[in-house]
Amino acid sequence: MKQILIIEDDINIAELERDYLQLNGYKADIVQDGTQGLKKAISGAYDVILVDLMLPNTSGYEIIQGIRKNLEVPLIVVSARNEDIDKIRGLGLGADDYLTKPFSPAELVARVKSHIQRYERLTGKKAANETISCKGLEINTAAHRVFVNSKEIQMTSREYELLLFLASNPNIVFSKDQIFDTIWGEEYYGDTGTVAVHIQKIRKKIEKDPSNPQYIETIWGSGYRFNS
Repeated sequence: MKQILIIEDDINIAELERDYLQLNGYKADIVQDGTQGLKKAISGAYDVILVDLMLPNTSGYEIIQGIRKNLEVPLIVVSARNEDIDKIRGLGLGADDYLTKPFSPAELVARVKSHIQRYERLTGKKAANETISCKGLEINTAAHRVFVNSKEIQMTSREYELLLFLASNPNIVFSKDQIFDTIWGEEYYGDTGTVAVHIQKIRKKIEKDPSNPQYIETIWGSGYRFNS
């Protein structure tokens, strides 16, 4: 079971994060003090660390610096500070992602999953034969290969990342904004229209009938959902 450390002084927000993470199969610990949070973070016992910026005793910025001096672990800032300067500073100090409050708990869980997968791919910790399988669709997460009914499907890196993101978070509806921010990042110049274009391209490659998709469903007015 993957272990998540939540460094957050607002207990209501911390418990919300913990509850959603636990519902998705993670173990989560909460620390409300910045100094104690840093001590637990650098213990190396956690797979992902969520950190607020405004904390008692030791700020989130100092925690990011302290973590990066000691170990490499996915680090996500969850903060009410939404100014560009805060995001630039947090990411510049070594955070992997930045999520602003209020946030969608489902998106938080999706980002945690995404960063764990990327970290495991980069470090080689993921098993070589690990796959996501669903109704004839297979995604080999180590080799970055996609198969439909045993036939390999060629995909661009963006198409693969988008399909993997949705398939790793089945039955959750994600808006175009959420998908765009997760796959392309806030620093990417473009708009959410590119999400729909990539979804169409993926459907043409993996769906038997792209106009009546069985894998990636459009939820009108809300976004997209991968049906498991």
